[in-house]
Parts: sequence; C-alpha cells; structure tokens
Amino acid sequence: MRVPVLLLALLLPGAANAALTLPGDAELTVQANEALGSFGLPVGPFAGGGVEKLSVEGTVSHSAWRIVGTRATTLQILSPMREELQADGFEVLFECEAATCGGFDFRYETHVLPEPDMHVDLGDYRYLAAQSTTGETPEYIALLVSRSSESGFVQMTRVGPPDLTPVAAPSTKAMNITPVTAAPAQDFSAGLGDRLEKTGSVALDDLLFETGSAELADGAFASLAELAAYLAANPARKVTLVGHTDAVGSLSANIQLSERRASSVVNRLVSTFGVSPTQLEAEGVGYLAPRAANLSDEGRTLNRRVEVILTSTE
Repeated sequence: MRVPVLLLALLLPGAANAALTLPGDAELTVQANEALGSFGLPVGPFAGGGVEKLSVEGTVSHSAWRIVGTRATTLQILSPMREELQADGFEVLFECEAATCGGFDFRYETHVLPEPDMHVDLGDYRYLAAQSTTGETPEYIALLVSRSSESGFVQMTRVGPPDLTPVAAPSTKAMNITPVTAAPAQDFSAGLGDRLEKTGSVALDDLLFETGSAELADGAFASLAELAAYLAANPARKVTLVGHTDAVGSLSANIQLSERRASSVVNRLVSTFGVSPTQLEAEGVGYLAPRAANLSDEGRTLNRRVEVILTSTE
C-alpha cells in the first residue's frame, strides 16, 4: 500500500539539503529551543541502576510529531531516518528497542516531552543517538519513536551550534510501507452482545491506557457503552474482563499489569455506565494467551488488549 511520508527539512552540518522522512499524516505537536544549555544524551541501556549518558552542550532543541493514522511500525518509522542521518555524516552512537533499552527504567531515565505531545508505549518504543563532527561544532541527535493503537509518535532532541536551524514545515511524498498484520477477523455485522453470545469472547480493541499506567484513558469508548447496554438488558448475564500483555518483561509483572488494566475497565463500567458490580469480574493472564507472535512490533501491539468473556452458563 502507499502511505504518505513527511519530509522534515533539517540544515545539518555539511548537508544543507538533508531531510528526515516520517510516514503518515504527521503534525508538529511541540517545539522548544534553549539558546545555550547542556543535555545528558543516553548512549547505553539501563544497567546497574542507571543509564550511561554523554554530557553535551550547545543550542538544545526538543521537537515532537504525532503521525495520525499511520500503520507503520516503530521500526518502519525509524529506519529511513537512521539511513538519512548516516548518509548526512552522522554516526550512530547507540540504538535500542524497548526490551534491550531497559523498558520502564530506560524511559524514565530519558528526557521525554509530556503527554499528549509525546506518547511512549513502554513495550513498543525505539531509541537512537547519533553525532556529527563534520561541522565546526559537533551536533548530536536523539530520536525516540513509539506508537499508540492509532498514531505514531516521534521525538527529536538536537544539540548543536548557536545557529542551529529549527525544523522546517514538512512537505509530503509517498513511500511503500508493509501493512501491519491485521487483528483476528471479527464479525462486526452483529452487535457486541450477539458476538459475545456466539463466540464467548470479544476483544475491546478501542480501549486506550495511559503510558506506563493501568488506568484507562479518558474517552467515550463505544465498546464499553455497547457492553453496558447488553448487560443492562440481560441482568442475569455475567462477564469477566481479562487483561492481556505482550511478552516484554517478567510473567509475574505482566499478570499484575494485565489484571490492573482489567480492573480499570470494570471500574469504568460501574462508575460511568452504571453496570452492576455483581455482573463483572476482572482477571489478568499477562502474555499467556497471545493472538500473534511476540517477535514483531505488530504482534506485540495485537497482544496488548482487554477482552470480555461471557461466563454465564445458562
């Protein structure tokens, strides 16, 4: 399929026409510049209680983009940017993905712009640090790439000379992106209640959780409204909300996280939709019931979910 790509024009040392590409309909969400400052550039994974950082000085610029509606994985977003930096004389100092970076610990040892400008999924992010010494003053770039269920996110930190040029407005072109593996097919011609009684379980794929949190994000989730209506019309029915995770991290930690997320959904159904607590239970199984392999970003994204299971037997 063809996916739009944004060209972010950067005036990099020795490469006046350099550009970085972003797939999708990207929008610059924030940009902050500091005329002269210092920055701890992560150049190693979380280990021994901390992250190795290179102390660099110069003009410091933080920018973030939200790539609305992209189906590109974090690797598909990062790869062309890496290639272009290398072509423009940048040397990659360090690169990692969520698990090899150090997951939660690396993210919270790294400067990240706040939500909603930058979103980081603790199980699905990539980081790259690079330097260029082709100019009179060294320049450093840190890229952090992540995604939600609907959008991609890119954060770029640049540290360089006093005349460091801000990122220009993007223009568009197109590139080929391999489609993300589709979720298991569901028959949406029937309502949630009908599907639940037919198949016994339904994945609530529209739910979103705050970064690194078990709390369900604010929002009017259609699946919860439909589930609440079904339970109100069938007061004898009982369901269990079951949380699932990807395989990043230990089983015990993932089971706890998945159960907390399922409990958050139960709490929302009770507090917002008025569902009787006697009709609801919450459980978590961590990564023990995947619906895709955890070997790719796409698979891990599909595995992070909450499902509703009909537990009534008559």
